[in-house]
Amino acid sequence: MFIIHVNYIKSLDVVDQYLNAHRTYLDSGYAKNHFIASGPKNPRTGGVIISQLKNRDELQDILKQDPFYMHGIAEYVIEEFTPVKYHAEFASFVQ
Repeated sequence: MFIIHVNYIKSLDVVDQYLNAHRTYLDSGYAKNHFIASGPKNPRTGGVIISQLKNRDELQDILKQDPFYMHGIAEYVIEEFTPVKYHAEFASFVQ
């Protein structure tokens, strides 16, 4: 499982130009079961994506399809972790 920190490297004006395309990309990732949750940071300096994928290389290839990545709008920090305690309704994502 991975937590992806999406850090903006362009102004919010530029981010907003690509926000709809980014959200469409996320929708596709949810449909393919790549992502569990996502949303903006507060303050709005980027966002966070949680992925249940198990392969870092696969995840990196998927993130390269994000319009934020393709247009140099954000940098990504990927942290891998192994959940050992979680809410019962979260169990399907862990297995």
